Amino acid sequence: MDTTKGSTKVQSKPERSIRNFAYYAWGVLIYHLLVILWGAYVRATGSGAGCGGHWPSCNGDMFPVIGAAKTAIEYTHRVSVAIGIGMVVSLVPGAFRYFPAGHRVRMAALSVIFFTFTEALVGAGLVLFGLVEHDASIMRAIAMAIHLINTFLLLGALTCTAWWASGGEPAKLRGQGAVGWAIGFALLGTLLLSVSGAVTALGDTLYPSHSLLQGLRQDISPTAHFLIRLRFLHPLIAMSVGLYLLLMAGLISFLRPTEAVQKYVRLLGIGVLAQIAAGFINMGLLAPIWMQLVHLLLADFVWIALLLVTAGALSTGAPQVEMEGFSSGEQASPHAGEGTATYHDYIVLTKPRVISLLLFTTLAAMFIAEGGWPGGWLFFWVTLGGYAAAGAANAINMVIDRDIDGRMLRTAARPTVTRVISSRSALSFAFALEIFSFAALWAAANLLAAMLALAGLAFYVLVYTLALKRRTWHNIVIGGAAGAFPPLVGWAAVTGSLNPLAWCLFAIIFVWTPVHFWALALMIKDDYAAAGIPMLPVVLGERVTVLMISLYAVLTALISAIPLFQREVGGIYMVASFMLNAMLLLRCFQLYKVPERPQAMSLYKYSMLYLALLFLIMAIDRRMSYVPPVVHKMVIPAGQAISNAEIKSLGTFSQTQRIPIND
Repeated sequence: MDTTKGSTKVQSKPERSIRNFAYYAWGVLIYHLLVILWGAYVRATGSGAGCGGHWPSCNGDMFPVIGAAKTAIEYTHRVSVAIGIGMVVSLVPGAFRYFPAGHRVRMAALSVIFFTFTEALVGAGLVLFGLVEHDASIMRAIAMAIHLINTFLLLGALTCTAWWASGGEPAKLRGQGAVGWAIGFALLGTLLLSVSGAVTALGDTLYPSHSLLQGLRQDISPTAHFLIRLRFLHPLIAMSVGLYLLLMAGLISFLRPTEAVQKYVRLLGIGVLAQIAAGFINMGLLAPIWMQLVHLLLADFVWIALLLVTAGALSTGAPQVEMEGFSSGEQASPHAGEGTATYHDYIVLTKPRVISLLLFTTLAAMFIAEGGWPGGWLFFWVTLGGYAAAGAANAINMVIDRDIDGRMLRTAARPTVTRVISSRSALSFAFALEIFSFAALWAAANLLAAMLALAGLAFYVLVYTLALKRRTWHNIVIGGAAGAFPPLVGWAAVTGSLNPLAWCLFAIIFVWTPVHFWALALMIKDDYAAAGIPMLPVVLGERVTVLMISLYAVLTALISAIPLFQREVGGIYMVASFMLNAMLLLRCFQLYKVPERPQAMSLYKYSMLYLALLFLIMAIDRRMSYVPPVVHKMVIPAGQAISNAEIKSLGTFSQTQRIPIND
């Protein structure tokens, strides 16, 4: 029972005991993080066999004489694990003493016990079956994956124990809609990423590289060990999962706006960005042991932050913004729906008119990259995947902007504003589209194309819609980069990589976007003003907007000429692009002289035609004049040496392949 004395709150003995138990639970979590790091050090130093093939004894003794360094490292790890088991076991009496029967803390503490002992069993299996030190078998990779998953489940149980003991509300799984599914995929994706990271770290330990270039050559070699080849996938998986976590965190922050969720979302965002940076540093430094430990610690931090976001978002007290107004007797909120939607309404939700031009640049980039027809199967699935990714972004945008859309004449008839489609249904539809898009692009093209499509979606939702649109007139300048991702997707789908011309296509759309969008903003500036959106004509006026349009039109013309200097296009593109740019600048000059609606409309319509024709002509030019590089292949018998000079003599695009030849 609480009493107060002046302004000081006096806690009763049970409350102090519960508080101390919560502190202890957090301490046990921190201790286990240190144990995990030391376990990674055992693997990285090849000390897993330091105690021989014995377990739980070390070289046959429970208290061995420490001689070799590897024995000391392995035995220290075992002792630290034993101490951790004792700390974990002591959690259960406290959980049962301070919390009533059926309480979530009791269940979490029992889960900690279970995963602690399964963790010890997996570790014992690694030693007893010889899956340590220099073993490079697929069984060791599988065991490492199981070990990592169990480790994360143990950390999850410890986090939940500490969180709930600290007063965290119980989780509610039912009725969460798309948010629940989004969180579930985030947890699953993070586990997949961690498994790929563990296997990649094993490959770095067993097959170290002496230079970054050598490592890249090893990664893509068809004859390399499977642990080496898997290293190539991990960065792409990491970027994909990282982008998804950032997207999910931003949406959760908007849809579950509690103080705890906001705090943990920030921690998750910081952790994801730090982890991505650490990954690049780790590659650049050739995965030194200390950097591997930093990388692992950040992975654990991201996992714990994600669990805390999950606990806060799914807690019974968290408001469900997208599901307000659905209870009987409640007044319908702007998020409610009438349940009368047809398939046409869901098509409208994807903004097909907006998507059409973006999708055209995606498909045109495929032709530009291939220098001709990219293939019917690939063309079909990239079309579907690209449309689905853009449609998902637009559907999420309509949910977030449903309040301001209702105040604008141009957007007042959108299905989320008219309540034909509820916010809950729109989010579920968007989530399904993105899952389909990522799977289709990965399966039919490659992981890079799928990741780039996800990057465009995340940039549009997080940077443009949530961060910039309502805050600054720079929204379309920075946020407009989201519309520049489609040609990267098309190029990557064909080639599996991105070259300077692909990034040039990105840059063209990036600087073209303000020209196109500000011309529209001039025509509907009153709409933007009524909705409170700080578009450039509203903030700085028409004259400044026209000047900025002209500036970006010049930049567009200059950047569109870069492919000529790259020698990636020929005379057809040179003549046609000159004419298109001349007309673009002429329309801008006409708008500058007479900044009225007809001139703005003329520029707006022409800007769409300009971009479509520019990409189309580049595709035609590449088909007519592009000569792909000659690839020389040289078969080298296994065991035969070949010098770097011999390889270089074949040219920049040479490939070598070493195959066994029977005598």
